[in-house]
Amino acid sequence: MDKVMVDILGLSPSPSSPGAYALILKETDGERRLPIIIGQFEAQAIALELEGIKPPRPLTHDLLKNLIESLSTNLSDVLISELREGTFYARLTVEGNSVSHEIDARPSDAIAVAIRFGVPIFVAETVMEEASTLPEIEEGEQETGTQNAKPRKGRERSPAYTKESKMEVLQKELTEAIGREDYEKAAKLRDEIRRLQLGD
Repeated sequence: MDKVMVDILGLSPSPSSPGAYALILKETDGERRLPIIIGQFEAQAIALELEGIKPPRPLTHDLLKNLIESLSTNLSDVLISELREGTFYARLTVEGNSVSHEIDARPSDAIAVAIRFGVPIFVAETVMEEASTLPEIEEGEQETGTQNAKPRKGRERSPAYTKESKMEVLQKELTEAIGREDYEKAAKLRDEIRRLQLGD
């Protein structure tokens, strides 16, 4: 399976959905970005570790790290492996005693554990192809590569309000949302685009 390494680009609360957060992953050796909506607890667990804040008692992900280490095993990496019906799936690869095990997990939990071990986070190329966005440089802007997002190439916009034209309108709104760094809206637009695609 082809996969790409990603870094955590940002984590922002959702103004429209209390308790929901947008976790943005960025391709390490590229510019594609992958937004994933996660819950409040998982967002807090990721944010605390990124900020280097240690709670007085272990959180669930700290407990899982301690358990893996106590069994003389180690986490080697995590992989966001699939996207099915709008849901991301992930796997943890745990190694020890000359054997390797893959454990199914939610991406938010997998990432929360990965940053505690300091191991790489990967995304399957098929998932990146389906759900990622690309940055875009607009006229008059400095070339930073972080201001706006550019969707995959599409057709010219049709004047008729067909399914194809609706897709292009949504794609344009997605580009604008990424440009404003409104990742929550971008994730919702991406899901709406996917629903239209699945309706074929």
